[in-house]
Amino acid sequence: MINFLGQQLRLQRWTRMLTIGLFLLLGLFISLQAVFSSLTVLAAAVGMVLCVVAAVRPLWIISLLAVYLPFEPFILKFVSDEVYGYARFFSEGMIYVLCGVVCVQLMAGKIKRKPTVLDWPFLLFVGTLVCSAVINLVPPTIAILGIRQIIRFILVFFVIVHLSPSASYIKQLTIALLSVAIFQSGLGLLQSVIGAPLDAFLLPSETRAVGDITISGVSQFWDPGSRVFATLGRYDRLGSFLYVFLLLAVGFLYEMKPTIQRRSLYLVLGLGLPALLLTFSRASWFAFVLGFIYIGWVLRRDRRVLIGIGAFAIIMTGYLGLSGLNVRLLTETSGQTLAERFYETFSYARWRGEYYGLGRTFWFIETATHVVPAAPILGFGPGQYGGGATAALRNTRVYDELGLPFGVYGEEGTIDISWFSLWGEAGTLGLAFFLWMFVALFRLALRTYRKSEQAFSRALASSFGALLIAVSFGAFLSTLLEIRTLAFYLWLYAGFLFVLSKKPKADHAV
Repeated sequence: MINFLGQQLRLQRWTRMLTIGLFLLLGLFISLQAVFSSLTVLAAAVGMVLCVVAAVRPLWIISLLAVYLPFEPFILKFVSDEVYGYARFFSEGMIYVLCGVVCVQLMAGKIKRKPTVLDWPFLLFVGTLVCSAVINLVPPTIAILGIRQIIRFILVFFVIVHLSPSASYIKQLTIALLSVAIFQSGLGLLQSVIGAPLDAFLLPSETRAVGDITISGVSQFWDPGSRVFATLGRYDRLGSFLYVFLLLAVGFLYEMKPTIQRRSLYLVLGLGLPALLLTFSRASWFAFVLGFIYIGWVLRRDRRVLIGIGAFAIIMTGYLGLSGLNVRLLTETSGQTLAERFYETFSYARWRGEYYGLGRTFWFIETATHVVPAAPILGFGPGQYGGGATAALRNTRVYDELGLPFGVYGEEGTIDISWFSLWGEAGTLGLAFFLWMFVALFRLALRTYRKSEQAFSRALASSFGALLIAVSFGAFLSTLLEIRTLAFYLWLYAGFLFVLSKKPKADHAV
């Protein structure tokens, strides 16, 4: 009886404190409207609620971000300029909040620090960036923004490792994300049928400015209705998002026994593969094929994969003979077919045009021959060359110093090659430490695949190894390592893989 009365008193005390707190908070928000607009106050209120949720249920925020990011470019289209900055950096801000939550729990002793395979390479990589910024006298603001642009999604790995989600959580979130991939694929296929009208509705807003930062929008430089992009804004971003989950589906198909869930994976492939083709994103095509070969042939020794590759080679060679297509002279044109888009990859005319048009080929050559030799060990510093921070800040310092145009086409700021952007900013030393992280994760994936007795862990390990190969290739052809609709999932599943590799067998029974 005494215990019951004590509990009731404590409950009444907490209820009274909560009520008073809510009234005080309401009064604060009402008073803030005298200074700020209603939308700004509402954004602040939503942000505070999400921070509280992050402190109490951090994995809920991880799930929210994972599902939200593929729709973010489309959602931001309808956000007013007044609160656009808050909305644009909401997802990234929540990653920092989660890092803060993990740090507080570590200091409070609620969780223990977990050593990982990335600890040393990550610390050495960040140390290299800091040293490069100091040696090159990079202004602190630019240095911080440049470092943040490179490492923001890597932090997700450490958050996941220390939150240590259950295998059941990982499986449920994966199912949810595969459902998102199905939706995006279906929307992309619908877009290919409807064409330009749906393009206009789905296309995100154009460039906006937040203070001194320029946030690039999307201008449709391709023919309306010719390439699908669903809600991700660009065809290549849809392509990279799709191959992440197509590779997951392939990995699970090889490992799972015939079940309803296995049959559902065929839906992912049945919608995802045509949508991937219709993006016309060659980088995504080849990235998926490389990942698929790794799973199907390197790991599984599935002869059907080699038969399929051989059949494809025969068909494409035969097509050349019958069509009389001159691959050497192919360039991108209006109304280009899928076959022409594929063969254009190997066109001398396209490579030549990209060089003289200041495209990717130009930056391949100039970075290797002029930029890196000018600062070979530590690079020019974060936010100085080729990346998103350089473009957003319109920082032309290094380009002017070396007599180079300002990125792709002389005006974009980025060079569209993630590896070479890292090379120019972090130098050979920084690039080596970054590659160390990739190698460590690939070894972890291979070891988990070979040693785990659990089908789910083996499937995720094989898929993640394939994803690393796909991303490593794609990073030569875009700013892939910075794009949130891919980089977030790369490091999210890196964390999941590490957690599963440490879980006892009992926790895998999902």
